[in-house]
Amino acid sequence: MRKVKSFFKTPKGLVTIILLILAAIAAPGEGVRTVVVGMGTAALAAGIVDLLILRYRKNVWEFPSGAVLTAMIVTMVVRAQEPWYVPTVTSVVAVLSKYLFRTKTANVFNPAALAIVVMFYVFHMGQSWWGALPEVQPMWLQAALLLTGVFITDRVNKMPLVLAFLGCHFLLYTGTAFLGDPQRVSEIFRAPDAQMALYFAFIILTDPPTSPAKYPDQLVMGAIVAVVAYAVFQWLGVVYFLLAGVLVGNVWEAWRRATRRLTSPFPQRLGVFLREVSPI
Repeated sequence: MRKVKSFFKTPKGLVTIILLILAAIAAPGEGVRTVVVGMGTAALAAGIVDLLILRYRKNVWEFPSGAVLTAMIVTMVVRAQEPWYVPTVTSVVAVLSKYLFRTKTANVFNPAALAIVVMFYVFHMGQSWWGALPEVQPMWLQAALLLTGVFITDRVNKMPLVLAFLGCHFLLYTGTAFLGDPQRVSEIFRAPDAQMALYFAFIILTDPPTSPAKYPDQLVMGAIVAVVAYAVFQWLGVVYFLLAGVLVGNVWEAWRRATRRLTSPFPQRLGVFLREVSPI
């Protein structure tokens, strides 16, 4: 029980609680049985795969909290009415991607974002982002996303990242509405796209392993993600434009970390190396 209590005080534990709250609010409108089956099978399959990989890599049994969290995010982005195997397979692919695309210290891509984009071309699945509560009634319940999102963003210390992204995101589309055809971007300011941007910013963009810790770097990444997502939306019009933006942001962050390691003084590089090879 002490371990369970300790887990739910960590960022992963808090995000898990938040996603459960959002899922519980949205479930009646999407179908409780549909949500439970889809999220349950996805979390179970992804958890088992990660459990076995962790056992092989560390030679100990460890609860696959990251895999369960990834499966919940995938399920809440994919249309709830998709067959149960769609979020399940996508979640397993997400877990595997963490080990396929990684540096010495962390995975490169946000696993949920990468898997959803890749598997879109396999299943041609819809993305309703029902976890963002776009269709929840009464409307005051939609405030749960904003309140919980601000809370977890503050806890993981990613507020500049979120504000930079949201500011650039809505500024770009507002400018387009004034300078061009407002009808082309009007959906960005309506449900579900408006709620989708908030969920994306609070839950996906702030993933600690794939986002920077320092405030100046967060501001840069937030702007990069917003600009890339805007360009993908305008030129390609694909449904995963936000996820495409964060994947490019992930590449920039991985490049920034690698460059910093190469240009840091030798004593600092030696310290990083020793920490990486240490068995503790």
